[in-house]
Amino acid sequence: MNKKCILIAGPTAVGKTEIAIQIAKHFSTKIISADSRQCYKELNIGVAKPSEKELSTIQHFFINTHSIQESINAVDFESYALNSINEIFVDNDIAVMVGGTGLYIKAFCEGLDVIPPVSADIRQMIMDNYQENGLVWLQEMLQQNDPIFAEVGNMQNPQRMMRALEVMLSSGNSISTYQINKQKTREFEIVKIGLELPRPELYSRINDRVDNMVDAGLVAEVENLCAFKSLNALQTVGYKELFDYFENKCSLDQSIYSIQQNTRHYAKRQMTWFKKDTNITWVSPDVDNIIRHLDTIV
Repeated sequence: MNKKCILIAGPTAVGKTEIAIQIAKHFSTKIISADSRQCYKELNIGVAKPSEKELSTIQHFFINTHSIQESINAVDFESYALNSINEIFVDNDIAVMVGGTGLYIKAFCEGLDVIPPVSADIRQMIMDNYQENGLVWLQEMLQQNDPIFAEVGNMQNPQRMMRALEVMLSSGNSISTYQINKQKTREFEIVKIGLELPRPELYSRINDRVDNMVDAGLVAEVENLCAFKSLNALQTVGYKELFDYFENKCSLDQSIYSIQQNTRHYAKRQMTWFKKDTNITWVSPDVDNIIRHLDTIV
């Protein structure tokens, strides 16, 4: 097996984008993004999308490929990423994947179980009710309709909860019945590199990055998207907090602080997810050391 995918994972703000680009340059190859929000054309500053210069330097797949009006999930990403890596392998035995969306990376590496299609009307109903009634409504609906998920699922994660509820209401079966965890095999090797920093340093970088996003025009970007705030793509840290500001639920300073706080919480959840994968080699974001390491194994 000669073909390899170098996977760069880790929490937000740890420096994945820059390092992935340097690795791709070193191996003269292309990058597949494993970020569930950078694929949306309308989202830019708030999702820390690579700059136009970076995108022009190295070809990226799954960036600016979809509209926020489209519904994209991990199964869609699995198919897209496998098609993309086969395209890369036509000219190069090495591909690079980078991102922090754990479920998308799991789908690419191991495959996901096929879940029945969901009614668009049911999905919209659930999103509307969640917007109006919050997490408690989701918890009560799942306890009533899908006690299996309510018992074993993450009942604090609204995205997972909405997904479980829409599957239950559309198919009549718990999403848990489709999650048999039968791992698929890939016709290429995946070399997993995880980037990490001491928590105080990472949190400082997160705070600074949010401030830089605000300076770069994040508030105006979100204001232009207020009409779409109910879409799943906009249930995202960096956007939902500013929607509260525009609805006069908090001050701008409070909204910015909430973005920083929620981003730190998100980074902690990312690390919890990735640390469960014993095949990831954890390193500091030092590109020279990483490339020297990769040269010995690729």
